[in-house]
Amino acid sequence: MFGSSGIRGVANKRLSSELALSVGLAVGSRCKSAVIGRDPRIASEMIEYALISGLTACGCDITRIGLVSTPTLSHAARNYECGVMVTASHNPAEYVGIKLWNPDGTSFNSEQQEDIESLITEEKPHPAFRGERASWDAIGKIASYGNAINDHKKDILNHFTDVSCRVVVDCGSGAGATITPYVLREMGCDVITLNAQPDGFFPARDPEPIESNLNLLIEAVRSFRADIGIAHDGDADRMMAVDRSGRYIAGDEMLALFGVNEAKNIAVYPVDVSHMVDDVLTCAIHRTRVGDVYVAEEVKRAGADFGGESSGSWIFPRISYTPDGIYAAALIVSIASQQSISDLIAQFPKYHILRGSVAYSGENDRIAAITQELCSLDYVEMTTIDGVRLDFEDGWILVRKSGTEPKIRITAEAKDAAMTKRLYEKASAIVQRHLEC
Repeated sequence: MFGSSGIRGVANKRLSSELALSVGLAVGSRCKSAVIGRDPRIASEMIEYALISGLTACGCDITRIGLVSTPTLSHAARNYECGVMVTASHNPAEYVGIKLWNPDGTSFNSEQQEDIESLITEEKPHPAFRGERASWDAIGKIASYGNAINDHKKDILNHFTDVSCRVVVDCGSGAGATITPYVLREMGCDVITLNAQPDGFFPARDPEPIESNLNLLIEAVRSFRADIGIAHDGDADRMMAVDRSGRYIAGDEMLALFGVNEAKNIAVYPVDVSHMVDDVLTCAIHRTRVGDVYVAEEVKRAGADFGGESSGSWIFPRISYTPDGIYAAALIVSIASQQSISDLIAQFPKYHILRGSVAYSGENDRIAAITQELCSLDYVEMTTIDGVRLDFEDGWILVRKSGTEPKIRITAEAKDAAMTKRLYEKASAIVQRHLEC
């Protein structure tokens, strides 16, 4: 039921109101107070109402905070037994999802997820809760709180001094529109917004803040001569950036940039991150599976200073174990106001990395056969934290199943661009061959 970042699926197909009701019942049987928020997706309110029905039916008191970013919801959860966020994050508009948060800002861990799943049967046509519900006089109460965004904003601003910077913020029609432009303006920035009207159809661009989706931001940064451009996904747990020349800053570069600024002792990142980050950081580095939940768990366990993923999730334990795109936006703006981001990145060693994916149906899951053929290659070192990573003398490849979509992810890297292409094509050919069987 749970992927690497909560429960997700196409609305009214994999993730229905019936499943949401069962999840609410299961969570409500374990927690007696919860705060719930949502992103602007078309199906979010439907799923929110179903969750509230389940939570209260099992005696859990609910506080609704409305349309908020995921980091804002997580920030509010510190005052409750758990937080419930209705979002599909960076996925396309037809998706919806549920993320569950602990008061300390960590998402529900594997043990907690398994516990919730154990309370839900796979009965047809719909899943069903098999626990006990509250008596009529113990049904949970429903309240509303309208200051969660301001609380989060104040906490972020406590970590920054005034800056002088022109910034373009592309909210992507997502929940980041409720907070990021206001945080940056109160920091002293000259803020120009794009796509700042929350809209569950995401009419301007797809929610994922990758380079191919950010042409409007790139042009706006150049046209307005901004110092930096900021982009969020649908729930603003992710943040990516564009420098003053309009160049998209790659996720691995962002990871190194934040790591240099934040990580004095320990940094945490997944196995798919560029070797460039190892070269740049001088602290100890812990690797995890891909997924912000795994990075956050290791940041907490190891007492790390910083953790992140090249996809745009940045974890700053000084404020939370939740990926916080709003705090990340404030930090990179603060850095850009003091130094040229381009000049900082120019000092990093250069590697060539290719990332891609191959879609597959659930009926054609050939990952075991793919793994077997990969392991027959002449590699120097193998890592199996997440999928199969093979390190060679002149580069590495990683092949793994996506935790959020029915796809096989492929990553290849080397210092030489041609070698990177050869490694990627070799891995891709193996994957394609087995999926076509």
